[in-house]
Parts: sequence; C-alpha cells; structure tokens
Amino acid sequence: QVRLVESGGGLVQTGGSLNLSCEVSGGIASQYTMGWYRQAPGNQRVKVATITSGGTTYVAGSVAGRFTINRDNAKNAIYLQMNSLKPGDTAVYYCAFWDTLDGTWGQGTQVTVSS
Repeated sequence: QVRLVESGGGLVQTGGSLNLSCEVSGGIASQYTMGWYRQAPGNQRVKVATITSGGTTYVAGSVAGRFTINRDNAKNAIYLQMNSLKPGDTAVYYCAFWDTLDGTWGQGTQVTVSS
C-alpha cells in the first residue's frame, strides 16, 4: 500500500520561500506521475505542478517562474520549491501519486503566507 508523507509547510512572509517534501513508501516515485495540489479555504483543490515518470514537468500558470517541482529517485521523494511566495499561495498543499484513477494522496501540509 502506497503511503505519502508531506512536510515542509509553515508560516512565511510575502516574498519568502519554502520547500515542500513528499516521501513515498510502498511504491516507487519514479514509476508514476506525481504532483502537488493545493486547496485554499472555500475553494476546490487545484493542480499546482506535476512530474511524469519520464521527468516531464508541468507547473500551473499562477505559479510559473516561482515554483519548481523535482524528484529525487534515491530518496523516493518529490519536492516543491516555492519562491516569491504571495498571500494568494496560502493553502493546504497535497502530494498525489497516480498509481490508480483516484490516485493516492497525502495528508497535506499547511502553507500560510502573511502580508
């Protein structure tokens, strides 16, 4: 059974940086598409960035140029480097592992950006 554990969230001021981590157990990160999603209060969960098994990355337009997704095969983990953070980036960030149609999701990590 695949399990995802996210970490790295927290409170940061506008313009600051955070690096989120998602560690995978029970599966191999490099064999599936994985991604980061976020959900702000009252809003739907939206895709932030993804990385395919082949290493192709996608970053949503709202965070392009500020966020970067990458994978460390040796650590069986993916990361989301977030720079130039804005209050609008405040949300719970979730990691997803697309081994099934519904995917496997982590518990989420809170990111709060103060103005």
